[in-house]
Amino acid sequence: MKNIFTFLCALCVVSFFCFIPLPCQALEKPNVLLILADDLGWSDTTLYGTTKYYQTPNLERLAKRGVTFTRAYSASPICSPTRGSIMTGLHPARLGITTPSCHLPEVILTAATGIHSPSDEPVLQPFTATRLNTTYNTLAESLKKAGYATGHFGKWHLGRKPYSSLEHGFDTDIPHYYGPGPAGSYVAPWKFKNSGTNFDADPNVPNQHLEDRMAQEAVQWLEKHKDEPFFLNYWMFSVHAPFDAKKILIEKHRQRVDPNDPQHSPTYAAMVDSMDDAVGVLLDTLDRLKIADKTIIIFYSDNGGNMYDNVDNTTPTSNIPLRGGKGTVFEGGIRVPCVMVVPDVTKNGSQSDQMIQSCDLFPTILDILGLKPETNFDGISIVPALKGEKLERDTIFTFFPHYAKIVPDWLPPAVAVHNGDWKLIRIFHGELNGTHQWKLYNLRDDIGEQNDLAAKEPERIKELDAKIERFLTDTKAVVPTPNPKFKPELYDPAKIGVPVPNPRSVHKPPAAGWTPGADCELKIKDGTLVIESNGNDPQIVFYLPKPLSAGKYQLELTMSSNSQGQAQFFWHENGIPPTFIRHRSVLLNINHDGEQHDYRTEFTAAHEILAVRFDPSTASGEIRPAKMTLTDANGKIVQKWNFKPR
Repeated sequence: MKNIFTFLCALCVVSFFCFIPLPCQALEKPNVLLILADDLGWSDTTLYGTTKYYQTPNLERLAKRGVTFTRAYSASPICSPTRGSIMTGLHPARLGITTPSCHLPEVILTAATGIHSPSDEPVLQPFTATRLNTTYNTLAESLKKAGYATGHFGKWHLGRKPYSSLEHGFDTDIPHYYGPGPAGSYVAPWKFKNSGTNFDADPNVPNQHLEDRMAQEAVQWLEKHKDEPFFLNYWMFSVHAPFDAKKILIEKHRQRVDPNDPQHSPTYAAMVDSMDDAVGVLLDTLDRLKIADKTIIIFYSDNGGNMYDNVDNTTPTSNIPLRGGKGTVFEGGIRVPCVMVVPDVTKNGSQSDQMIQSCDLFPTILDILGLKPETNFDGISIVPALKGEKLERDTIFTFFPHYAKIVPDWLPPAVAVHNGDWKLIRIFHGELNGTHQWKLYNLRDDIGEQNDLAAKEPERIKELDAKIERFLTDTKAVVPTPNPKFKPELYDPAKIGVPVPNPRSVHKPPAAGWTPGADCELKIKDGTLVIESNGNDPQIVFYLPKPLSAGKYQLELTMSSNSQGQAQFFWHENGIPPTFIRHRSVLLNINHDGEQHDYRTEFTAAHEILAVRFDPSTASGEIRPAKMTLTDANGKIVQKWNFKPR
C-alpha cells in the first residue's frame, strides 16, 4: 500500500520532558493493534539473543515486518502504573498510580503522603491511587472520536466499573474483568463468573487455554470490524501468575531443561509458548483478512520478568544479563521487549537502539494518524525512531516510591533517570543521616549495573539529580518523606537487595507462628499471645500453611490492650507485590481499657490468601490476643491460632 501516511510533523517543546507533535495529515485511517504482554521480561523472547530456552517464533515473525527496539522501557516496574501511562500518555508519577492496587475495593483517585512506617524503614512510602480517573483523556477515547471501533481484550487492572475500560473509551471489553491476573487459572475451568460476560471455556475444547480463547474472541471481533478502522487493545493475561499451562507444552519443555541455564522453568516456558501462539493467531488473521498492510502493530510488555515467585522449584524466569526484575527500577524490572510495525514507515527486520517508554505510545499513534492531541503528554512521538532516525530526547524517568522486599535486588523507594548511556538511581533519604543515596551506572559499558560509579562522578550525579528534581516537581509527584520514628540502629543497608519473606519483618523469633515487626516483641503467656509494643507501628505476620481460596471471610478476635489507636488487619493476595499495602485491609476500633473484648470483622479476598498481618495499635503498650480465628462464608473455621504454651 502506497503513501498511507504523509509525515509533515514538527515537535514543539511543551514542558521539560513533554513534546507534542503537530498534527499530520493521513491519506486514510490505518488500523491499530496494540498487544501488551504481562510480566514478559526483556530476556523472555528470542528477539535479543538472550535466551536459548524460551521459543517465540511468532514474535520473530513480527520483527521481520518492522522494527525491534533494544531500549524500550515500561514507565514502572509494576503493571497498573505502566498501563495507565499507555492509556493516557502521562507518567505514573503524575497519575498517582504507583502500585498494582486497581482491583481493590477502596476507590482512591489521587496519591497521598504516607502516614506511618516501621521504625526500621527510613521513609514513609506514599499511598497510591487505585483507579484511573475518567477525567483523563485516553487513547481509546481519542481514536473513538476519530471514527475507530474500539475493543479491549484481556487484562485491564485500572479499575472496576465505573472505571473499567468501557468507561475509558472502549465499545467492547472481554472478559470485562478487573483483576490483576487470570481468574483462577490459565487452563479451564476459569472463574470469570462475576465479569458480566458469561466468559466460559468452550465445551468443545477440553482444558482450553485462556490465551487461546482470548485470541479466538479477538479474531471474531476483527472479522466483524475488518471493513472499518479499528483499535484492538489486546492486553494478554500471559505470562502473569498463576503459573500453569498446557500439560503437553510443559512436558515438551521439561525435556529441554538445562539446569545450568538460569531460565529452566518448563511451566513458564510453556506459558511463553501460549503467549507467542496468540500473537501468531492475530498475525494470521490480519493476513487472512488482507488488512495487514494497513494495520499498525505494536508489541510491548508492562514490566520486566518476575523473579520473586516460585515455580518448578525455581524463579519463573531470569532477566540476565539485566539486573533485577519486576518490582525494581534496575534494568531487569523496566527494560522490556518491543516490536513496532507501521506500513510504509518502518523498515522490515530493522532494529533501533533509541530510548523509548510506554508513555510514548499514545502521542506516537496520534502522530501517525495525523490526529491532534487534546491534552499535553509526558511521552513524545517516536516517529523519527520508527523511520530509523535519532530521537531528540534528553531523559526518561522511572518512579517507584515503594518497598518490595520480596523482590531479589530490591531497592528502597526510588526514582531513576536515564540520560544517554547514563542511569542515576536516587534512593529517597537512603543515608542514615536522612540525605538521599545515589547509584550511578554507565549502561553502555555495564548493562548488568554491577559497577556503581557514584563515588567517582559527583558532578554527574549533581547534574542528573537536578533533572530528577525537576521531573518530580513538574509531575507533582507524591514522594516518600522521612520517617519521623526511624531508628537508624535497626536499619542495615547491607540487607538492601536481599529478599525477605515479609517486607516488614526483621527476623525476630516467632510465637505461635506469628513473626513480629521492628516495633514490637512477641511471647506466649497465660494462654494469650503477648504483643509488647514500643510504639509507632507494631505489627505481626503469619504465613498460612496452605493458601486460602478467594472469597468472603470473618476474623473473630478476643483481646485485651492498654495501648492506643485503631487496629488494622491485612491480607496478602497471591501474585501482587508489594506483599502488604494499605488497601488490602480492614480497620478495627479497639477498646484499650485493659479488659478483654470480642471483635469481629468481615473482608473479601479477590485471590488466594498467602499470609495475614495484624497491626494491633499505633502506640506503646501491651496487647494480648487470647483467641483468633478465621471463618469462611459458610461459617467453617479455616484458621485457628492456639496460644497455649507448648
